[in-house]
Amino acid sequence: MDAFYASVEQRDNPTLRGLPVAVGSPRERGVVAAASYEARRFGVHSAMSSALARRKCPELVFVPPRFEVYRAISLQIRAILAEYTPLIEPLSLDEAYLDVTHNLKGIASATAIAREIRARIREATGLTASAGVSYNKFLAKLASDHRKPDGLHVITPHMGPTFVEALPVGKFHGIGPVTAARMNRLGIFTGLDLRQRSREFLRQEFGKAGEHYYWIARAVDHRPVMPDRLRKSIGAETTFLRDLTSRAEVEASLEPILKKVWEHCERTGLRGRTVTLKLRYADFRQITRSRSGPAPVPDRATLRQVSLELLAPLFPLAKGVRLLGVTLSNLDDKREAAGQQLALGF
Repeated sequence: MDAFYASVEQRDNPTLRGLPVAVGSPRERGVVAAASYEARRFGVHSAMSSALARRKCPELVFVPPRFEVYRAISLQIRAILAEYTPLIEPLSLDEAYLDVTHNLKGIASATAIAREIRARIREATGLTASAGVSYNKFLAKLASDHRKPDGLHVITPHMGPTFVEALPVGKFHGIGPVTAARMNRLGIFTGLDLRQRSREFLRQEFGKAGEHYYWIARAVDHRPVMPDRLRKSIGAETTFLRDLTSRAEVEASLEPILKKVWEHCERTGLRGRTVTLKLRYADFRQITRSRSGPAPVPDRATLRQVSLELLAPLFPLAKGVRLLGVTLSNLDDKREAAGQQLALGF
């Protein structure tokens, strides 16, 4: 979907159409959840601080998010996709991979399916979607970004390697700004540069991810579409209106975060073996601390205990705390965890 949250707000409020819109809080400590294409022309994007977004675009209109509305529309779109294939791998509320090799309507052309789905979405929701069509997930994702907004792009097997070699590595799905900057320092700026590096070099510099980079530089990606894609983590975090400066404040602010995480565990039946604490200081320096156990965390009290133990070495605070978060990963279904005891050495 194109600028999904912002497009929904512009659809539902005609006075916002044509204006630079940010979904999020305008508060000094707020964060942009989504930006309209009018706002993006000023350099505003998701995850940007509201203060910086306002400096880039003084005319920016902030709209509070309505996640229940976005979820309802996402389900409406998912129902349309399901008419074409059961092989749907959702990435978020507004994005998914589809395998249409053997589709439910017997349509021979993937491009024709993409064109039809986009028309159906527009008719049903009044919103635009962009689609990428290709022979693997990596290229399909690149193609979907290539003609946004309201676009359709196809990368055939003949086109794949050439398309990749001309692309800046920062445009590769899965290569974030930090990794892209590191590649640039190594003299790797494009897909062609990446392809010219040996597998051994990439493994040495980037670990296991180096193997993946080696193959995608050659337009090769054998990952299947995974309709039962498992959630990898459960987390919650809060950015505070003012910096926290005492241990008592930080520990008290941790409680509602733990409550959110454990409520999700209870709803889904998932449990995690790794607890990660995330803390961002007033100067935006961020640290994480993790601890893993042989069995999933059995209850909220244990989650709290481990989180506080991870937090303890950070006191006394050198700077105020701007953000705090807790994540559970290495997830298991609670049925697998039933009866297991957490080891004392967690």
